[in-house]
Amino acid sequence: MNRRSLIKMLSGLPLLPLLPQISLANVSNKRVILLELSGANDGLNTVAPFKDDRYHALRPNIGLKSNNTIAIDDYFAFNQALKETMPLWEQGEMAVVHGLGYPNPNRSHFKSIELWETGSDGNKSKRNGWITHDIEHAYAISNIDAHGISLGGGMGIFTSAKGNWLSMTTANQFSDRSIETPGTNNSNNAMMQLLHERAKTLHSSLDQIANKVEQNKHRVKANSGNSFNAQIAHTINLINSGVNAPVLKISLNGFDTHENQIGRHQQLLRQLASGVSRLRTELTKTDNWKNTTVLTYSEFGRRAAENRSNGTDHGTASAHFVFGGSINGGFHGQHPDLGNLLEGDLQHTMDYRALYSSVLSDWLNVPTNQFEAYQDNRLNGLFG
Repeated sequence: MNRRSLIKMLSGLPLLPLLPQISLANVSNKRVILLELSGANDGLNTVAPFKDDRYHALRPNIGLKSNNTIAIDDYFAFNQALKETMPLWEQGEMAVVHGLGYPNPNRSHFKSIELWETGSDGNKSKRNGWITHDIEHAYAISNIDAHGISLGGGMGIFTSAKGNWLSMTTANQFSDRSIETPGTNNSNNAMMQLLHERAKTLHSSLDQIANKVEQNKHRVKANSGNSFNAQIAHTINLINSGVNAPVLKISLNGFDTHENQIGRHQQLLRQLASGVSRLRTELTKTDNWKNTTVLTYSEFGRRAAENRSNGTDHGTASAHFVFGGSINGGFHGQHPDLGNLLEGDLQHTMDYRALYSSVLSDWLNVPTNQFEAYQDNRLNGLFG
């Protein structure tokens, strides 16, 4: 990949306003990778309450059987498709946070993912990406290459009127754009002058990233026929190139399993496990894994009971994963009670914004953040 093609790939949002040069002394080189499980992952068949008879009664056909599970303790089992993540689990580098959801849940894909990506709930919506405000005010643009880079799944989570948020997801849009350094702008139009200055800043940022990637001696290959595999490879290459961006975003699509779920879901979980395992292997080689946390999220979970098509319909709460070289793995929070469903749905036992608060305060060193009110002491110690 040469510099010109890399710049074109990274120029998904070319003209963004800039923040003042403000920096906090406690900002570190830690990063978070946001991994969207697009379509709504079925948490009950990912981390199954296998020894609960009610689970098998709710899912007589699609419920996990002993031959496709990995027993974890006397109650829970992982889907066998997650086998490649077991070394992380055994080393304490994989955590499960139970029952994440929000009040007044919405079962629309488009609305609910918007809520998750903006840190909202069914009662009140926000406009900006949940992580943008706090990151923009904690990291000066002069000290980083970008505030965040999306490698898949769009830019909804990076919606902001400020900051330096880049995308690799709309490269074709810019395939015929000139990426040459902007010349002198003689326009008296204030808007044109502003756009010109932003274009110059974008070019500088992209050129810095391209230079670092070109000099990387630890590049890995991407499978062009597999979008998720390619995103994983690009993420590894950006990090191992020394690209300084505190937030990266990737996406694995296909989790809307309304019918014939078993095979499709296992295939997706195998991709997830393989991708995370590869991240760990390659980032460990360059001593970057210890500074990396991977956080999964999805628009909602699936309904507790299977449907007539051997699948599951849109639900509410679900378990999510946290992976990383410096986390304290294991189970965190409380699994929803299968005997206390609300209209056939799991009731959330932890507001998902509690995890956002923990990521910001305990991992990215932004103790004063917009989700402080949702702090949950059951997440104390998640980050070492």
